[in-house]
Amino acid sequence: MGNCCSGNAADGPADSDAADDKGETNHQNSMRSDSNNKNNGEDNAGATATTPPASAPPPTVTSPPSKSSKPGAMGPVLERPMEDVRATYTIGKELGRGQFGVTHLCTDKVTGEQFACKTIAKRKLVSKEDIEDVRREVQILHHLSGQPNIVELKGAYEDKQSVHLVMELCAGGELFDRIIAKGHYTERAAASLLRTIVQIVHTFHSMGVIHRDLKPENFLLLSKDENAPLKATDFGLSVFFKEGLSFLLFLQLFLHFRILILRTYLCFNIRIFFL
Repeated sequence: MGNCCSGNAADGPADSDAADDKGETNHQNSMRSDSNNKNNGEDNAGATATTPPASAPPPTVTSPPSKSSKPGAMGPVLERPMEDVRATYTIGKELGRGQFGVTHLCTDKVTGEQFACKTIAKRKLVSKEDIEDVRREVQILHHLSGQPNIVELKGAYEDKQSVHLVMELCAGGELFDRIIAKGHYTERAAASLLRTIVQIVHTFHSMGVIHRDLKPENFLLLSKDENAPLKATDFGLSVFFKEGLSFLLFLQLFLHFRILILRTYLCFNIRIFFL
């Protein structure tokens, strides 16, 4: 019994140490497990935080603009980016020719509507004043836009060689040609036409514009009808009225208007009697 008892007593501490060792091992394993679970949770949380939602679009990469998207070079006459008028309009037959420009029939490529395109060669603009005249003509036509008896400007374009003014088409031609073709006007018809001309001149005078080149060639008929509306055109020499205009300018305006009336009367075959 003593051996039995002593054996049991000896085994007791050993078993206790083994149990302690086992418990310590289990405790360490538990701590490792908790640590691993914590690390896995942090990894999962980090993965959840950094993973974009499934519905979010992928990031886009903006490519550098191509050469075709670059704006055109600035035109020295109109002081705006240069454009090719032929990209919008088809240029057709010649309608008329002047000192600086040639007018062609042009057609809108999208709508098929017809206009008149006045082309001014930049090589003929030899001085700064010539360039300013063209620039001012465009400004004046924009200023007078919407008036029924003044040719409407649809658009202005400039390329390397020329400036192009796309305007309302007046298919009836020049007043001068109509007068020659008609051959004779009654006094009543002549007075009616001159009244219309004076009203047109009054329109742009009231808007602060002086034409400075009034003549039958610069009045166009909208169509070939007998009673077609009359429209003023060619504002290449026109200026805006301002205070301080010289007496010589007013004399020039008076002479232009007098020549217009005299030429019109002569074309009408009307005798002028001086008393």
